[in-house]
Amino acid sequence: MLTVLDDLFRNSTGPMLAVYLVVTAAIAAGIVYTVRSLVRVYMKYRGTRIVTCPETQQHAAVKVNAGHAAATCLFGDPEVRLESCSRWPERRRCPQDCILELESTPDGCRLRNMLANWYAGKPCAFCHRTFEQIYWLDPKPALLSPEGKVVEWEAIHPESIPDALGTHQPVCTECKVVEPFRAEHTDLVTERPWKR
Repeated sequence: MLTVLDDLFRNSTGPMLAVYLVVTAAIAAGIVYTVRSLVRVYMKYRGTRIVTCPETQQHAAVKVNAGHAAATCLFGDPEVRLESCSRWPERRRCPQDCILELESTPDGCRLRNMLANWYAGKPCAFCHRTFEQIYWLDPKPALLSPEGKVVEWEAIHPESIPDALGTHQPVCTECKVVEPFRAEHTDLVTERPWKR
């Protein structure tokens, strides 16, 4: 009797192992697909965005609840809702109609894209080198105000950046460091014109 059970076990182990491997591979593929979808939607909706408020027709800085959008994408289209707005808390109960603008042009509203597009192809106000692609992990470029002061764009309220881009000039990362020093310590700087 034990030999029969032993033979039966040996004969069924191969097919059972194959079934377990197929089921495990299917579950792993499902988990990878789900995590990939969650991360993709989260990355799409994270970050500050600049929208035109439907009520005031003024710029507003908003952040989408990216975690909620990612969690709801598993059951269909992601549900987009705001996490914060520069007009809150006074207008916290607004109808959030600006979400329509976010859904129609999600990348166009992203602050980083807006800045990258503005800098692209422009010359630095000081050294006149043309801006190429901006890498956001590197030191970030700055702005030159109409008063001649170098300003980090992080120092400007996000909702004011579109207006500032109309009045300020771009400053590269090197000049952002050198020019304030030159303006503050004119006695320590020797001007030597360089030939191009």
